[in-house]
Amino acid sequence: MGERNKGMKIGLTYDLRSEYLMMGYTEEETAELDRDDTISALERALQDLGYETDRIGNAKNLASRLIAGDRWELVFNIAEGLDGLAREAQVPALLDLFKVPYTFSDPVIMGLTLNKGLTKRIVRDHGYATADFHVVENETDVYAIRIEPPYFVKPVAEGTGKGINRESVINNRKDLFSTCERLLTRFKQPVLVEKFLCGREFTVGILGTGKDAMVVGTLEINLMPGAEDNVYSYFNKEKCEELVQYKLVRFEEDKTVKQTEELALSIWKALGCRDGGRIDLRCDESEHPHFLEVNPLAGLHPENSDLPILCAKAGISYTELIRRIVKSAFTRIEAHGRR
Repeated sequence: MGERNKGMKIGLTYDLRSEYLMMGYTEEETAELDRDDTISALERALQDLGYETDRIGNAKNLASRLIAGDRWELVFNIAEGLDGLAREAQVPALLDLFKVPYTFSDPVIMGLTLNKGLTKRIVRDHGYATADFHVVENETDVYAIRIEPPYFVKPVAEGTGKGINRESVINNRKDLFSTCERLLTRFKQPVLVEKFLCGREFTVGILGTGKDAMVVGTLEINLMPGAEDNVYSYFNKEKCEELVQYKLVRFEEDKTVKQTEELALSIWKALGCRDGGRIDLRCDESEHPHFLEVNPLAGLHPENSDLPILCAKAGISYTELIRRIVKSAFTRIEAHGRR
């Protein structure tokens, strides 16, 4: 395998958490960014597969390299960006501009899926189940909400549980205004208010693009004693080793898991996501799964990120996960007549 890839150079784009912490950003502000050991693990996996690697770094570094004339057979992109509602689209847009192929979804999909409200509208328009919701742009929008409590409230365009804690579940309308006001002020973006779903929570791992996309496994998210109740929150995710139990569940043994995986794969294809990622779902009181959100740029820390955890439990090594992502990227690139 490695010999076939020898001489092919793959660039790595990423936002390194330690660099932004050194610049004065907080732990929470940088929560979505990558740790140093994630980049090292990804680079080792690519080198084990026979590729040469080139650490590029963030979008500004990429722009400088592209203008200087640097090119790669492929860029393995895990850059999350830091600012703006289109931050995950910045690196893909630059690479499209210079006609450099890359892993994972294009800038349109990255911009869309970061906005949970827009994504839910498209999912709903396709006829797939998602909880009733309302996007609050300012405080007065709260008065237009017709959903009955309980509610689940979170920023519209954050990941890693940012802005989510035990106060995100609201059981009466009178507390809704103050919670929305707090989140609007803190995160400077709209707030998503959803009907709270009280059932089981799953994350479904998907690899591939279009007709080649397939579910690789599903984890049920179970909160342990000491965790914030009812929410897969920022606090719970940061301490996931001690507060979260990730249980691999199989569709052959559980009809709810079968329905969940079928729904997740259909939504992945409908949204046009590519190469690999995760879809999060939660069940209502009747155990019917509903779409929560999609992560087309899933974390790739080999031990702490949901997709590698899922793959490891399903018998897929970290290197094999990376191989499949790269293979998917090259397959679709060749299908479109690009070298």
